[in-house]
Amino acid sequence: MSRAPVQTRTETRPAIVSPYGTIGPFFPFAFVDDANDLTEFEGRKAMGQHIWLAGTVVEEGNVPTGNTLLELWQPDTNGIFRHPLDPRHADADPGFFGFGRARTDRQGFYRFRTVLPGQSREPDGTIRTAHANLTILAIGLTRRLVTTIFFSDQPETADDPVLRCVPQSARPRLFARKDNALAASGLPGYRFDVVLRGAGETPFFVD
Repeated sequence: MSRAPVQTRTETRPAIVSPYGTIGPFFPFAFVDDANDLTEFEGRKAMGQHIWLAGTVVEEGNVPTGNTLLELWQPDTNGIFRHPLDPRHADADPGFFGFGRARTDRQGFYRFRTVLPGQSREPDGTIRTAHANLTILAIGLTRRLVTTIFFSDQPETADDPVLRCVPQSARPRLFARKDNALAASGLPGYRFDVVLRGAGETPFFVD
């Protein structure tokens, strides 16, 4: 006696891109929980002008990059890094740790609460324009990108050894600009947008 063919039900499921099909690195969301506020350390408040530092991270064509990780490393309001390589590190603001992490949302937007940095001093005595160091890590980037955010009321006259390494036409891309639209909770806002590739690309440095 012949048997009827066995019928099976085929289910259609949405395709899910797994980590095995996507270039890493991958970061857990807890990696940045409550890490974007640099203005308080061990129960103490940082001295100086507290600000919001925010902006977007985009790819070529102004496409926002979501879930991008940014790390900020900067001196305190007196220009002192909390690091032994800073000749003045013993005098660093006890309420300011100087390091934080933020993650972009789906629109590529990120935000830090920090302080306006003061002019720092290199071990050889060189005075640096007020600045913060920014690292960008993202899915698909095989190495981290490093850039510098400068703060100055007169960017066109600012002088710094890092700025001298950048063509004159690209130097304005390294300055945060005051943006009232980012102000909140009584704190002024500063905007620094990152362009990973294409027209207006942010200058990046070998660390």
